Formats: sequence, structure tokens, C-alpha cells
Amino acid sequence: MLEINKAEYAGDYNIKLVFNNGRTGTAHLKEDIFNDKRPIFSKLKELSNFKKFKIAHNTVVWSDELDLASEYLFYLSFRNDPDLQQQFKEWGYIA
Repeated sequence: MLEINKAEYAGDYNIKLVFNNGRTGTAHLKEDIFNDKRPIFSKLKELSNFKKFKIAHNTVVWSDELDLASEYLFYLSFRNDPDLQQQFKEWGYIA
């Protein structure tokens, strides 16, 4: 099971993440935050709110208890890695 060991703000709507499997990557979240089909993220459009995250329950959580699965954050961080495409298909993130 993937877990987030460390998270730090990396500019704009990006979070640099260290996973428990030793990999480090940056999740680019702007597309998710500004997706009108996901209004739950509307508070995070304000960058000052986006920056107020912490690690809890092995993933990134914002002050209102909004979170994203660590597997999804891993996908966002490494979605272009050809060695991980099969894993991402199994997880249902790509067709």
C-alpha cells in the first residue's frame, strides 16, 4: 500500500511528495482543482487554502478533511513513466 512520507508545497498547485516506496515526484493538481465537475475542490482554488495541507492517514489532507488517495497522487506524479503504465491501468487511472 502506497503511503506519503513527506509533502511540501512546490509552487503553483504542485506538491512535492516522497512515497514509502522511496520514489519522489511532484503531483500537479491544478487541473483537478479547477475541474468544474469536481466542486468539492472549489475552496482550494484560493492558493492560500491549497497551501494549507498536511499528511494524515498516509496521504495529503487539507484543513477541511479533503484528501486525495495516495495512489492517485502517485499516478499524478509519475503518469508519464512508461514502466508504470500497466500499474496505472490496473488501478483504473488509464484505459
